Amino acid sequence: MLKEAVKRKLHEGTVIPAHPLALTAERKLDETGQRALTRYYIDAGVGGIAVGVHTTQFEIRDRQFNLFEPVLNLAMEEMENWNVGDSFIKIAGICGPVDQAVAEAKFSKAVGYDLGLLSMGGLQDLTEDELIYRVEKVAEVIPVFGFYLQPSVGGRVFSYDFWQKFANIENVQAIKIAPFNRYNSFDVVRAVCNSERNEEIALYTGNDDNIVSDLLTTYKVSVGDNKLKKKIVGGLLGHWSVWTKRVVEIFEKIKEAQGNESISSELLTLGQEITDANAAFFDPSNGFKGSIAGINEVLARQGLLKGNWCLLEREALSPGQAEEIDRVYAEYPHLHDDEFVKTNLAKWFNEE
Repeated sequence: MLKEAVKRKLHEGTVIPAHPLALTAERKLDETGQRALTRYYIDAGVGGIAVGVHTTQFEIRDRQFNLFEPVLNLAMEEMENWNVGDSFIKIAGICGPVDQAVAEAKFSKAVGYDLGLLSMGGLQDLTEDELIYRVEKVAEVIPVFGFYLQPSVGGRVFSYDFWQKFANIENVQAIKIAPFNRYNSFDVVRAVCNSERNEEIALYTGNDDNIVSDLLTTYKVSVGDNKLKKKIVGGLLGHWSVWTKRVVEIFEKIKEAQGNESISSELLTLGQEITDANAAFFDPSNGFKGSIAGINEVLARQGLLKGNWCLLEREALSPGQAEEIDRVYAEYPHLHDDEFVKTNLAKWFNEE
């Protein structure tokens, strides 16, 4: 059962960054850096954190690394130490076939996470009905945050019927829409609106290429003889793991504008600037191969990570990606939060 304060925050909409993984040059867990990152997000004013997700690197589950439980425990300890409050949304990433997903859900629930972000990645051999069964089994353990993962990084395209069945499952509380495709994204919105639980499910954007437009749009969907209005109320994004203080400030501006009849061109321009920055971080021109390393590179430049290393050596910046990050850093100084980070680094690393 989802705590009432968490449920309210979830439906109001908030900023939820996907938590990266801090590593040493030897590609071992940097516990101090990992704790500092969690503190950074909390002090930046986010409404929740998602740990053990794509940005944290799915490989933390591999036997050779065995970092899933340690990383989730570290984040939970810091959320408790930093007194985040009752409404702070604690989300654990959940992956794998049914048995693995249920086991991860049980662990996450036991250590204090509110919801499980359930990835459908890497399960191409399962039918949609088999995946629905998997959701039902996980939902018996922990409230579910659905996740439409883009095909470029291991996801797949799902039917409208799949999402309507998904939305009708008791204990599905939210869905992260992240196919990086407007057609597929609208399938989820329409399916949720036409489900029996349309008011029970909060929609969040995971479309890092379309963040601002997703958040500014009011969807009007025909449900019988009525037009149902539905908004994407917040975001759970890898992009929001960098420049996060500024993200929170921009999100507040967007929330203010959501109720307006007209949207300022300034916000739409800002949205395109954010998309351009995301292209540098996420490396779409190379099939998103440098997406995690790109996030880590930005955090390393700010001093929040020691380097851009990933668990797998092949996960690295693509040729020219560092120069693209240079470009967007210079072009959009109003998007970064370097001063905020500089002021607080010593506190987050326990050096003061």
